[in-house]
Amino acid sequence: MAKKTNADHTNIRERVKKPPSALFVDSYFGPRVAREIAYNFDHEMQLNLAHGLMLARQGIIAKGDMRKILKIVLDVMKKGPGALGVDDQVEDLYSYTERHIVKALGPEVGGRLHTGRSRNDLHTTAWRMALRENVLGVLDTLTDLRTTTLKLAQKHIETVMPGYTHSQHAQPITLGYYLLTFTDVLTRDFTRLNASLAHTNKSPLGSGALTTTAFPLDRQYTAKALGFDGLLEIAYDGVSNRDDALEAGAALSILMTNISRLAFDLQSWNTLEYQFIELGDEHSSVSSIMPQKKNPSSMEHAKAVAAVVAGDFMAALSCVKNTSMSDVGDGVTALNEPVLDACTRTRKTLALMAEVLDALTVHKDAMLRSAEVGFGSATELSDVIVRESGMSFRMAHNIVGRVVRETVAAGKTALDITAKDLDAACRELFGKPLKIPTKAVTDALDPAKNIQVRTLAGGPAPKTMRAMITARQKTLATDKKSVNTTRNRVVKAREKLLKDAKAFVAGKA
Repeated sequence: MAKKTNADHTNIRERVKKPPSALFVDSYFGPRVAREIAYNFDHEMQLNLAHGLMLARQGIIAKGDMRKILKIVLDVMKKGPGALGVDDQVEDLYSYTERHIVKALGPEVGGRLHTGRSRNDLHTTAWRMALRENVLGVLDTLTDLRTTTLKLAQKHIETVMPGYTHSQHAQPITLGYYLLTFTDVLTRDFTRLNASLAHTNKSPLGSGALTTTAFPLDRQYTAKALGFDGLLEIAYDGVSNRDDALEAGAALSILMTNISRLAFDLQSWNTLEYQFIELGDEHSSVSSIMPQKKNPSSMEHAKAVAAVVAGDFMAALSCVKNTSMSDVGDGVTALNEPVLDACTRTRKTLALMAEVLDALTVHKDAMLRSAEVGFGSATELSDVIVRESGMSFRMAHNIVGRVVRETVAAGKTALDITAKDLDAACRELFGKPLKIPTKAVTDALDPAKNIQVRTLAGGPAPKTMRAMITARQKTLATDKKSVNTTRNRVVKAREKLLKDAKAFVAGKA
């Protein structure tokens, strides 16, 4: 058998004499290649096409040679990673691709594709493309969840329930008001994650190892061809920093923390003690021994995912901490996996939460009854005393506080408070009766009327709520358009790149 020569192959490990050890391959190279294939196969093929077309356009590589190279790239792209013969003996997806091209064309032609680039800028570009794709997926699902919460907020504008502070009844609200509050939280989550996408969607390609190259590359061309909206201009920055991924991880962690708080409330309201809501059967599990059980497993799952996503962010942050600002495997590459894992988990959980909310059964009577008996109307009763008597709020607060204390001690509820009770308390505290009209007291103790008078901007009154929902529907439409614009640019860039590459290989360009 003839001995292979450098005419038959190339080897980027010429600097070292020994191949990677079996343990090193098992621990690092093997999983690394698997991750790159899972997340970046298509992205790296696009990178090869864009870089190759640019080299030919710039006259750096002869068109005839590049046609042969890109024909193979297109073939690999069509057949999938199996065409590369992955055997875990070389370092990464890039190496398998180059090995495949060189095997087909020889090193004289096949070895030209890497002209003017490094694995450093190739990898950071591919991983930015992967993060871009995954963040867009999360943003899509997040807008879907916001659509659901807005729809339900509209439906439950007049569904009265207790509002809580410190887990105690505070003031009456509506379920719609609660859901609109959560919609605004999700809107801020969208803003944070979308801001990280703006930083991710910059192209480092052309940075080379860290200082660009003396070849006359056209970085703007490759950036546009790959759907980026601009350059990560400084080459050193392009290969040394992935703070965009850290930003995305932070935004995802905050988002899932907010989801966890919603899940906590839904889980609590689903209990026999509250009986405010009932989760759908399809989102509940059962007990193997207790036949009465209907467990809120979907909410427990959502809270658990929030913990995992927070851990993903801390893992990414820890990878970067105490690394030099340069291309280093821990600080620039290792963080990709936990951040992308966070994207996947978040996207799936957001979709689940939207489905859970749509399937909820809301027990309006239980919510109203709880709001009526829980003394949440005490603040409005104090305000009525101020308006009707001219007394200071602190004096009114003292009167109502005493009446509530005595009512609780007597085993009664807020609905049992009368004008006479207020008169008696006022005499004891300030030596005179209040003489507040009975109707004013009755109205103040009505949770629905409490809500109706809160027409101030940001309040839960139905009229105010409807105006706020309309405004948020417009914001949501704008945000959906923003995501679609970015996604369409990426999709169209890929389509054009493939079309251009096929035309070039066919000699039509």
